[in-house]
Amino acid sequence: QVQLVESGGGLVQAGGSLRLSCAASGRTFSSYAMAWFRQAPGKEREFVATISGSGGSTYYADAVQGRFTIPRDNAKNTVYLQMNSLKPEDTAVYYCAADPYAGESESYYETYDYWGQGTQVTVSS
Repeated sequence: QVQLVESGGGLVQAGGSLRLSCAASGRTFSSYAMAWFRQAPGKEREFVATISGSGGSTYYADAVQGRFTIPRDNAKNTVYLQMNSLKPEDTAVYYCAADPYAGESESYYETYDYWGQGTQVTVSS
């Protein structure tokens, strides 16, 4: 079983950057695909990005392609979400997710069995 703890959220102006971190427990972190989702008030949970266990494959939602990246450090059991050129519409609670069986471009939230508690990102205009 994996426990996930996100950090790094906050308030930033449009055009700015933030880096979210997701620290995972356990000794088999590299066997888990990791993903970030987000949920804005009144909206459904939305896929943001995913990365394979080895880190060799990534996949992004169209809304963040070219602005966000999802690196991971398996030695530190941590996955990140580097967010650049932030827009007000990026405002949401961001969740980290993990699953040992997710495919390389899995964007369906129900596939992921393990979730963090979420971290708030607010982008002001």
